[in-house]
Amino acid sequence: MAKKGILLINLGSPRSTAVEDVKEYLDEFLMDERVIDYRWIFRALLVQGIILKTRPAKSAEAYKMVWTDEGSPLIVITEKIRKKLQKLIDVPVEIGMRYAEPSIETGIRNLVEKGITEIVLFPLYPQYAMSTTETVIEKAEEIRKKKFPGVRINYVQSFYNRDLYTDCLAESIREKLPENFDALLFSYHGVPERHIYKTDPTKTCNMNDCCYKDTHPSHSFCYRHQCFNTTDRVIRKLELPKDKVIVSFQSRLGKDKWIEPYTDHTLETIPPKGIKNLAIVCPAFVSDCLETLEEISVEGKELFLEAGGESFTYIPCLNDEDRWIEVIRILCEEQLNQFYLL
Repeated sequence: MAKKGILLINLGSPRSTAVEDVKEYLDEFLMDERVIDYRWIFRALLVQGIILKTRPAKSAEAYKMVWTDEGSPLIVITEKIRKKLQKLIDVPVEIGMRYAEPSIETGIRNLVEKGITEIVLFPLYPQYAMSTTETVIEKAEEIRKKKFPGVRINYVQSFYNRDLYTDCLAESIREKLPENFDALLFSYHGVPERHIYKTDPTKTCNMNDCCYKDTHPSHSFCYRHQCFNTTDRVIRKLELPKDKVIVSFQSRLGKDKWIEPYTDHTLETIPPKGIKNLAIVCPAFVSDCLETLEEISVEGKELFLEAGGESFTYIPCLNDEDRWIEVIRILCEEQLNQFYLL
């Protein structure tokens, strides 16, 4: 009889804050064709010829600001999630990272060594994007076919529009919102605009008018729509007026056109418009990491206050909150049960 297991996947992290370790991590991350989608030669010239000559040292300093005694916040939090989930479920649970260690291959191998032949693989990304969910699935399938052909994998799909998730997110935000705030900013990780069109198999996407429609053939693959939809669902649950809500996109890289508006520009321009007391949440992430703890909580706060803001409240990710672990359990068990139907 087949034995089942769960593999939780997150982005990954350097093994330490040493410049060489950060450089090794960035090389693997940025050379992924679904992150920087240039032809290999141009990607290599950009990443290895330009970015890796200067960025690792700067990134290493940023990682030092968020690193804990236990290690990388992202890895530490993902392991806490694993331990809590393991207490709620009767199949083995492992973690893997898309980049660096523990890798997806390591995670699958750890399960296989326990006799597992059917794996529920959970990319911990609420919204679907080429540079997150898609690259995880493609990498996992490549590894499975080459090294574990006898293993079957079911994938937890993007869950941005599931009530159990948006209820969980809304309650987490509600508990942490300050009493007096002028606006709540939803800052999502950005992607180049061309990624939106490249991930649309229906070829019907038009970012000028379809993201806000109730239904559209491209919505299952449109990251931008899914971010707006996440926001709409959460603010309805919070009963917030739309004039107190802002959506923006962070972490852009290079000079290409990324989806707008940009978070850094937003933080600089809203204080003169009367938004002095800001709360900010990052719902593209379920675990706090460099992009939330340093880019938003430190750099973003500085931008906002220097532009005339008065108070800045960063609302943490779901991390290992018990209600979030329960959501993970339900989503995983749905896919575990699907094995019986195949």
